[in-house]
Amino acid sequence: MPKALNVIKDEHRSLGAIMHGFLFLVDEIRAGRMQPDFKLLNAMLYYLENFPEKLHHPKENEFLHRYLRLRSPEANALLEVVEEEHRHSHAQSQVMIEALRNYEQNGDAARDAFLDAVKSYAEFQWRHIEREEDLILPLAVKVLQPEDWAAIDEAFSAHQDPFTSYEHIKEFRQLFREIVRLAPPPIGVGPANTG
Repeated sequence: MPKALNVIKDEHRSLGAIMHGFLFLVDEIRAGRMQPDFKLLNAMLYYLENFPEKLHHPKENEFLHRYLRLRSPEANALLEVVEEEHRHSHAQSQVMIEALRNYEQNGDAARDAFLDAVKSYAEFQWRHIEREEDLILPLAVKVLQPEDWAAIDEAFSAHQDPFTSYEHIKEFRQLFREIVRLAPPPIGVGPANTG
């Protein structure tokens, strides 16, 4: 299996873990079993906003999608949908940021809007990841040639592309560790934050 496929799936799992944890916290807050930990919520939101934009989506668009277009022009429509989802992902994260700021400033009056924004974002992201893993990645395995994979693997393994740097990778790894440290069980090792 090409290295890039493992990297993409690992990144999807990282995003999924953060989204799962975010949804867990949202459900606990909504049910009144937990008070909001705004430091943790902001860290999770920062990860969800920036990791896809700085590290994940640029590599998919610039490398995987470019080679897919060369080998399978009929995939263009599907790739356009996925790339539009990449652009929409950023817009949705901005909605969550604004909703979280409003929640921090206005308390419970703004709580449900934030919780709903998180749910909407997560549902969108699950559909997007599913589309990539069910349609894009199998197509790539089918049509890309060894020389294509060599170039894609190099880009994904080295994380050296025009849009990102090694510093971003270190930043997100550290942030992921911090989220796990702050988050209460069962999603992390932090203290229970009961309501």
